[in-house]
Parts: sequence; structure tokens; C-alpha cells
Amino acid sequence: MNNSKYYLSAIVAYVIWGFFSLVLKPLAIYPSVDILFYRVFSCAFLMLLIVALFKRQAFNDAVATYKGLPANGKRKALWLNIGGSVLLSFNWFSFIYVMNHISVKAAALAYLVCPVLTTLLAWSILREKLTKLQWGAVGISLLSCVLLSYANIIDMVYSSVVGLSYAAYLVSQRRNVGFDRFLVLTFHITLSAIFLLPFYPAFGGPMPTAEKFYIYILIIAVLFTIIPLLLNLYGLKGLGSSTLGMLLNINPIIGFTLAAFIYHEHISGVQIVCYSMVFIAVVVFNAGQIWGGKRKIVE
Repeated sequence: MNNSKYYLSAIVAYVIWGFFSLVLKPLAIYPSVDILFYRVFSCAFLMLLIVALFKRQAFNDAVATYKGLPANGKRKALWLNIGGSVLLSFNWFSFIYVMNHISVKAAALAYLVCPVLTTLLAWSILREKLTKLQWGAVGISLLSCVLLSYANIIDMVYSSVVGLSYAAYLVSQRRNVGFDRFLVLTFHITLSAIFLLPFYPAFGGPMPTAEKFYIYILIIAVLFTIIPLLLNLYGLKGLGSSTLGMLLNINPIIGFTLAAFIYHEHISGVQIVCYSMVFIAVVVFNAGQIWGGKRKIVE
């Protein structure tokens, strides 16, 4: 089976996310929860509009598929999608908070921790098999995270929370099959909007009046949310959660570069070495696929 299209979709998604700070940092003057509210509400509106206009048949097919499932299948589908929505919402909020109120480096570190956590969850829950070379790559990545945590333990705590939420989302959605991916994502984001709606009057700030706020929110909704999440879910169709997890390292490598050269955050020699190790780990982990090797995934 040729996995190149799944690799390409995942890589493009993570490259896009790597540049997220370029549109998120200009909104740092706004509370993280407000950015979350408007991001989720705008995504839900846009995706429901697309479903209503272009995906009605796919929606009817999904309803029919769900009705045809046995009782335990219905429960599984329901919990996978409700849980996915909760994990995604929490990941978004925690990432926005860390990016705008801790540091860009801490946000990038979250997605260095995430691949290690994803691989461990995929191995223990999904029984995905890894070669010795791939376990070695995971070890290199883990060592880099440990070294970085010595530099700033608080960053590691925040980063671990962000990383774990997305790792759990990736692993859960590996089992969420049988439905149109766009509809699955629409369900996740719409349910997230429903969860958040009661909290908006109490926790939402005054409605922003600056035009740039809404321009950035629209860019975030379309280019940095809907498109990469769809690409990510598509990648899950042909790649294991652990493989996607390791490819996710592309995101923090770009984020680390932006932190150094765009935001001029202090970068130590240890951090440069650690991020270089992560880059090597990504290459080593995917060496089998790059040079035509095979890896078995136990479904």
C-alpha cells in the first residue's frame, strides 16, 4: 500500500500548525478564552454551512450507518466522538493559553512531548508495533524532552498537559472509523461549540470591536483549524497514531525556529541540541517508510 498521500497530508497539516504563532501572537492582548470562543463558534458555523450546502447526502449516509450499528457499536461511536470533542476543546484552550501567556517555546515544547505520549498510548491501547529503530527514535525524542525540562520545569508541566490532550485525541480517532471525516470533524467542533456556549455570557469578555480580531479569527478558523484537522484525520486513515505522532515534531521545530528568529526569545545551546535531536528522531523513526521499508500496525 502506498502511504505517500497520507504522509503528505500529515506533513502539510503539521507545517501549517508550525506557523500558528504568526496569527495567534497578534491576538495576545485578548483573553485566551475569548480566542477559544470565537475560534470554535466560527469553525462550527462554517462547517455546518458547508454540510448544509454540499454534504447533505453524506450526512444522510452517516445517519443511516449509525442506525445500522449494533447497540455496542453505537455506544462506541458516540463516546469516541464526544470524547474527541472534549479533548480537542481542551487542547485548543490550553495551547492558546500557553502560547500567549507562557511562551512560544513552551507551546512548541508541547508538541515535542506529544509524539512520545502518542507513541506510548498507541503502543499500550492500540497495540501498534514498532521496530527497534523506531523505539530508538522515540528514546532520542524522550531524552530531548528530559533535557529541555531541566532548563525550565514549569514549561514542561504546561507542555505535558497540552501534549497529552492531543495525543489522546489522535489515539481515540484512530478507532473512529466508518464515517465521513468532514462530518466527524463537524460533529466534534459543533459539540464543542455547544459545550462552550453556556459559558460565554459568564466568561466571555466584551465583544471585540477591532476589525483585525475577526480577520485573524477567520484565518485561524479556516487555515489553522479546519484544513489541518481534516488533513490530520485523513492521514489517520493510512498511518498509525505513532507515525503521525512522530511527524507532529515538524510543528515544534518550526515553532522553535520562529521563537528564535521572529520573536527573539532566548535560545540556549541545550535547546538547540535538543531540537536537533528531535529532527534526527523524526528522520530515524520514518526511515523504513522513506526507504521503502514496512511497519506492521495491529488494528
